[in-house]
Order: sequence, then structure tokens, then C-alpha cells
Amino acid sequence: MGSTTLALVVAAVGVTGTLLSPLLAQRVVARVQAEQFDREQRAAHAQWLREQQVSELIRRRDCYVTVNAAFRLYRTRLMDYLWDFDRGQATPEGREAVEEARRDHHSTFAEAQLIVSGAVLCELDGMTAALSEVYRRIMSLAEGHPDADGSFEEIRVTDFPLLWERWDRMRNVMRADLGVGPGPEGRPPAGS
Repeated sequence: MGSTTLALVVAAVGVTGTLLSPLLAQRVVARVQAEQFDREQRAAHAQWLREQQVSELIRRRDCYVTVNAAFRLYRTRLMDYLWDFDRGQATPEGREAVEEARRDHHSTFAEAQLIVSGAVLCELDGMTAALSEVYRRIMSLAEGHPDADGSFEEIRVTDFPLLWERWDRMRNVMRADLGVGPGPEGRPPAGS
């Protein structure tokens, strides 16, 4: 191989390198940009997920506040009506206050069924059943055909303490679901 051939090979390699270097540089830049775009997309998706979690937490918290208030008002109206009945002061207005609290409870419960977690829904179902039973027992007493164990005193000392216990358990499950307190068995909430 002579010097002329060697010069031609070197020149050919040089020209080829000169021609290929922009293409190789462009591929490297494209790969770096693609990786950067992918990182940005993953970061944006992670941020979106965090925002969704916060939004869902706020939505559940607002629902739990509304449910708690509606259940408490219903329970209070039932107690008030029972006391008024025992004192002989039950009025149609008092009965309507119970019915209004009951309707509000049903409406709030219906909305909550679509939002709350499974553990909270289980507690809400139990609390709703307990409230319905106390409502039935009080109205049976007020209408003159009480259950065998459905006197004022029986309802006052048996049913309402059970409602308080159930309400306390329901509230604790809600708090645990929101991550702000231990569950009903004193265990920390999941994910803490």
C-alpha cells in the first residue's frame, strides 16, 4: 500500500467521520432529550397522582364531616323526642324535627355510600341500622304499642348508650381512614 493509497484511505475516513459526526451527535442529543422528556413525564404523573390523592382525601374528609353531623343530629332529635314524649310534651313539630333529621340522614348516607371506604361503609351501615331500630322503638312507644322491652327507661338506658358506642367506633374508623388517628382497635391507620 503506497502513500497515495494511505492518503486516500485517511482522507476517506476523515470525510466519512466529518459527514457522520452530525448524524451521531443528533442521535445522542435526541436520546438525551427523550430521556429528559420521559423523566419530566414521570415527574408530572407523580405530581398528578399526589394531587389526586389530596383531592380524594379532602373529598372523603368533607363527606365524613357531613355524615357525622347528620348522624349526630338524627340521634339528638330522637333523644329529644323521647324525652319530650316521657314528659308529655311531644308535639307534631317535635315529630317533624325527627322526620327532617331522618330524611337528612338518609340523603347524607346515600351520598356517602358512593364515596367512603369499605371499612367506613361497614360502620355507617351498622350505625344506620341501629338508628333505624331506635327510631322504630321510639315511634312504637309514642304510638301506644311499645315493644315488650320498649319503655322510656329501657330505650334511654339501653339503646342510646349503644348508639353512643357505635357512633364512637364509627368516628374512629373515619379518623383512621383519613390517617389522623388509630383505628377502633387502637392500631395505627394503614399506611402510617
